[in-house]
Amino acid sequence: MKELIIYVHGKGGNADEAEHYKQLFTASDVIGFDYHSQNPWDAKEEFSKFVDSYSAKYDSVILVANSIGAFFCLSSLSDKQIDKAFLISPIVNMEKLICDMMLWANVNESELAEKKEIKTDFGETLSWDYLCYVRENQIEWNVPTYMLYGEKDNLTSFETISKFANQMNASLTVMRNGEHWFHTDEQMEFLDNWIRQSIL
Repeated sequence: MKELIIYVHGKGGNADEAEHYKQLFTASDVIGFDYHSQNPWDAKEEFSKFVDSYSAKYDSVILVANSIGAFFCLSSLSDKQIDKAFLISPIVNMEKLICDMMLWANVNESELAEKKEIKTDFGETLSWDYLCYVRENQIEWNVPTYMLYGEKDNLTSFETISKFANQMNASLTVMRNGEHWFHTDEQMEFLDNWIRQSIL
């Protein structure tokens, strides 16, 4: 059986990170997806085209996606031929994250609606169109899914991730003292063991 692993990076990442996963999926083809989308409506088109261009050549397609890349997958690939998904620190409730960032930036909804975009001191640009889109386009996801969450994730609360996992009937693994960005030797070892146990 021909199996393809598609790795989708998070913010600031790149497709080269897919190399790490070749040691975990030794019998499969592993590729990285260097997407350009900055929002979910562009991702819907770009991600769909990418998966469609490969899926017909394989018997099985598995996603490994990080953070915002995982959110773009969740919001654009629900109707695609994907057999399994491994989501690392996924953003699962973008509306709540945007509202949290508005609180951090001391911006209210009427101000954002009027200005359309507001740059923050912490490097993110708040967008009224983005907020409206995620409110109007709820995630629908029916792919067998495994999620990895760091206990000290500063973008998504445990309450938010566990609620999503229950709604989607997904498996949720929590790393004690883990962060949103899995990058230390200890965190990567935990991540690798999580994938190995999940593919048995």
